[in-house]
Amino acid sequence: MEPRGWLPLLLRLGLICLLGAPSEPRLRVFVVPHSHMDVGWLHTVQESMQAYVTNVYNTVVEELTLEKKRRFIAVEQEYFRLWWDGVASDDHHSVTEEAYLFAEGHGFLYETFGIRPQFSWQVDPFGASATTPTLFALAGFNAHIISRINYNLKEAMQDNQQLQFVWRGSRSLSAQQEIFTHVLDKFGYCSEGFYWDGEPIFPHPPENGWYPSMQFPVTWERLQSFVEAVLYNVWVRAAWFRTPHVLWPWGCDRQFFNASLQFANMDRVLEEVNKFAYQHGVSMEYATLGGYFRAVHAHQLSWPVRDQRDFLPYSSDMHHAWTGFYASRSGLKALARRASALLYAGESMFTRHVLLAPHPHLDPAWGLQQLQQLRWVVSEVQHHDAITGTHALKVGDMFVEHLSSGMQGVHTLMASIIQDRSPAHSGPEPGGRFAVVYNPLAWTVNTIITLTVDFPNVSITDESGRPVPAQVQRSKEVPSAYHLHVLTTIPGLSYRHYSIQPSRRPQEDPLEPVTSLASSRQFGRRLRRRGGPVGGSLVPVENDCYTVFLDKDTNLMHSIWERWSNQTVQVTQSFMEYHAKSDFDQGPISDNYVFRPSGRAKPAWEAVRMEIVAGPLMTEIRQEFYREVDDKEPTFAIYSRLAHRPQSSDRELLCHRIEQEYRVGPLELNREAILRTSTDLNTGRVLYSDNNGYQMQRRPYRNYTNNIIAQNYYPMVQSAFIQDRRSRLVLLSEQAHGVSSQGNGQVEVMLHRRLWNNDKWALENDLTLNDSSVVHPVLWLLLGPRTLTSGLRQRSGLALQHRPVVMLREMNETARRGSGSRQEEAVTLPPSVHLQILSIPGWKYSSNHTEHLRTLQKGLDHCHHYHYRHHHLHHHYPHHLHSVHPHLLSAWRLCLCSGLGSGCSPLPCSVLQSVLQGLGSVVSVEERSLTGTWDVRKMHRWTWSTRDLHRHRECVCPCVCGCVNVCARVCSRPHPPPMSR
Repeated sequence: MEPRGWLPLLLRLGLICLLGAPSEPRLRVFVVPHSHMDVGWLHTVQESMQAYVTNVYNTVVEELTLEKKRRFIAVEQEYFRLWWDGVASDDHHSVTEEAYLFAEGHGFLYETFGIRPQFSWQVDPFGASATTPTLFALAGFNAHIISRINYNLKEAMQDNQQLQFVWRGSRSLSAQQEIFTHVLDKFGYCSEGFYWDGEPIFPHPPENGWYPSMQFPVTWERLQSFVEAVLYNVWVRAAWFRTPHVLWPWGCDRQFFNASLQFANMDRVLEEVNKFAYQHGVSMEYATLGGYFRAVHAHQLSWPVRDQRDFLPYSSDMHHAWTGFYASRSGLKALARRASALLYAGESMFTRHVLLAPHPHLDPAWGLQQLQQLRWVVSEVQHHDAITGTHALKVGDMFVEHLSSGMQGVHTLMASIIQDRSPAHSGPEPGGRFAVVYNPLAWTVNTIITLTVDFPNVSITDESGRPVPAQVQRSKEVPSAYHLHVLTTIPGLSYRHYSIQPSRRPQEDPLEPVTSLASSRQFGRRLRRRGGPVGGSLVPVENDCYTVFLDKDTNLMHSIWERWSNQTVQVTQSFMEYHAKSDFDQGPISDNYVFRPSGRAKPAWEAVRMEIVAGPLMTEIRQEFYREVDDKEPTFAIYSRLAHRPQSSDRELLCHRIEQEYRVGPLELNREAILRTSTDLNTGRVLYSDNNGYQMQRRPYRNYTNNIIAQNYYPMVQSAFIQDRRSRLVLLSEQAHGVSSQGNGQVEVMLHRRLWNNDKWALENDLTLNDSSVVHPVLWLLLGPRTLTSGLRQRSGLALQHRPVVMLREMNETARRGSGSRQEEAVTLPPSVHLQILSIPGWKYSSNHTEHLRTLQKGLDHCHHYHYRHHHLHHHYPHHLHSVHPHLLSAWRLCLCSGLGSGCSPLPCSVLQSVLQGLGSVVSVEERSLTGTWDVRKMHRWTWSTRDLHRHRECVCPCVCGCVNVCARVCSRPHPPPMSR
């Protein structure tokens, strides 16, 4: 691209010679050496550590100690932690770290080095969510770097010097949680033409030290050509920014594994440029992100403000929309979300158990180790080549293995905890089971849990021996098994205990509580219609909130009547498929990253059968779709549930949702399966989807010139909806999917992909998506006016993400001596507050920063006890998700900033007390940053001047808005010493 605003280099140098050298260099270039090391992309973590990662850290540390002017940044904390664990017994060297780190990574860095990163580096993820500025501001960052944004937007921002701005991602928090954002220019994070260490060799480094693609070293004969290339690149970059400071990321994927060679050549180039800095007006220096941003900040310019718009979807050019990864490896996405939910439940269960009265057989150190292992694994799978499904097959196997192992450890921990909670049983009961159900949410939940049993006649009682409402029906997939549905009401962070036994008495015997057996109504297969009238013969399925009308002529959903508003909306659902382009030689193709359909979606089935299973607790609609008329097994299925409302205060959540589970697969090759829901809502093809489960983003349909279908796809992390003036249809998701509205009144969710192409590079690296699995995603549907669905959406979404955990044990298992059901005080927060996490982080550092640094200097372990409790409180309002920042006041009162009006509204101190009561005597409470490493009173983030004349007014009471950790030091009750395991 021709530099805009600068003369070509040769002409400029000529003018310098004529007019004389400037008094000082015009441009200051900040060279940031780095190595982009993916935690699982083409190679597993172990393979990468052996092949090059260990050498990166070993050689970089050596070079940094030899020459103090050098700098280096590292971003992947998993690799750094693994490397550090291997050298921790040796002499430690200092490494400058300014990286994108959260939670575990930040805690590790702070505990080990006393370092708190203040600048983030997010250069390879495929787009950027509007939640980014809020989260990074809460983490204490002062500035942020991204790179991958839409190609045409980046070009326009370059031409108009708009690659730097203040980003306010939240409509409600506005300027309170903004962050200065720098978008890398078209050169990205790689320094093409300036690599001297070549490419790493797997599985081990070569013995002779010779790597492929090594460039010739910078000799005296070649030095001038390198200098000219550097200067040209610098002047091109400088035209795109407003300050005379140029950021040059020097490195790329898997670089600096021979840092001695790399730095030696870089030194020669930088020294030669600086030798003549006054002649050509350019000086160069090694730097970290902090050095660069401090120089930019010092100019005190007024920066443009970017509002809550995100940078999605991401297209690298007009033919490649990176929207396929929203649904790639759907099974891994589901497993990752289940692991996250299990961790959430395990954290609070373990914390309350340890603080109240830990069982003498449970070693708290062992229990914390199980949680920490799953924390790291859940963090690992959030990598941008992991959760996206854009990794090689063996790397996917690694992620699954790590997740499964971490989950097994937490399951074992939870089983150890409930051993102390389950009521003792005096004698064996073959076939009987105890079920312990734990509610991880901090409010009372009314829901239906499902168990699988081998017998249709079941007796189920609670911990008091009272019969429990339950319904049994044949399993939808295993004919010899039965599903037992149990209605349960569980207070916040509490348990229910159930005894499940086969019934030996007839159904009519009133002396023994027996569950109700559901009735079934079968409908034969119906062929897919190509047109003609529908709705001539409807079958209603209803509860107290909805009536779903099913068309007997098609076996499809026809419409839904919503009782609260007395509105009927036509709703029909169908599985369809996009046929993917797969011939690499014929142009752009669909792959793990990119969605490139050959045309519009086509129906993926020819026949559908239906069954309605009705009982006192719920009615289930089973629709099975067959790819061919004569197929014995369905390729697709929808299992819809309507619960019959119990008499309870929270019944509207259970009543006002249609729970749907799907069966998808195995797919044919090069097919991308969607569930399309079509309604008569007049939506104008406008869709709303969530920003990482935070606030909702409006997604109007855009008429692009090329690749219009793929470029109108967006990520749905937790929810999406369409609406018109009368009604809103909300989809709540258990896992991440791609979502789009390709037609008026339509919303479609991409559920599964199976792809293969002839791209030689992809085949060589096993980076194909030949996923023949069967997946079972879950969506909950809410329908009603905006006033109704706005209040239900967030709490229902949390209820879906954090469903009760069911743990079983056989009745003939021997209970531990002295065990028995022990009651804990329930936690019930107001409807507008969500307990984000209750955990024992396990970091052993003082919350006093000066004291912690002093301890590190002494080399002592200051604290041997886990006494920091993290509590996150999220505050919810209709349409927005606002966050409570607890701030300790003398009267134990908290303030929150709602963002909906002026000023702040007080939050009663009972909210925090309801969480902390029963945990011991609270002696202090500290407001901490999102990472837990900052005392927010001492976290003074930089202020950036903006062109916004209507800057958000600050709250007048002492509170800050956003998501925080409140760390409470708790004096727990004395415990007996744990017995060895």
